[in-house]
Amino acid sequence: MSVVALAPERPALVLDATDRAPALARRYLAVRFAELGCADAYVGQVVVTELVTNSYKHVGFGRIVVRVLPEADEGLVLIEVADDGGGLPIVREAADDALCGRGLLLMVRLVSDWGVRPLDGGGKVVWARCAR
Repeated sequence: MSVVALAPERPALVLDATDRAPALARRYLAVRFAELGCADAYVGQVVVTELVTNSYKHVGFGRIVVRVLPEADEGLVLIEVADDGGGLPIVREAADDALCGRGLLLMVRLVSDWGVRPLDGGGKVVWARCAR
C-alpha cells in the first residue's frame, strides 16, 4: 500500500465586503507570492484588486474569499475570488471619457486565462491565472 502525503493548504483570506477589502487582499497576495517564490507580485496585485473591488462594489454583502494557489505544471499562479453574488463579470470596452470600467478589461489583458464558476450554494468564483 502506498501512502500519499499532501502538503497543508494555506488558509484562504476571508474578507468583509468593505472598502478595506482590496488593500487586505493585496497584502495577502504579496505574502502568498513570496511564499511561492514569485519574484514580482505586481500583476497578481492588479488582478486581486480588480476582482475583490468588483465583489465589494457589485455584490456589496456577505464575505469575499481570496485564494492564491500554485499551478506547478504550467508555472502559473491561480488567483480565486469568491463571493455570494449571482451576477457575472462582463468585459466591456470603456469610452474614452469614462471615469471607470476599465479594470476587468485591463485584468483580462494581463492574465494567461480567466473565468467564472458557480458555487453549489449560490455565488461564484472568479479566477485568473497569471505568470509566477
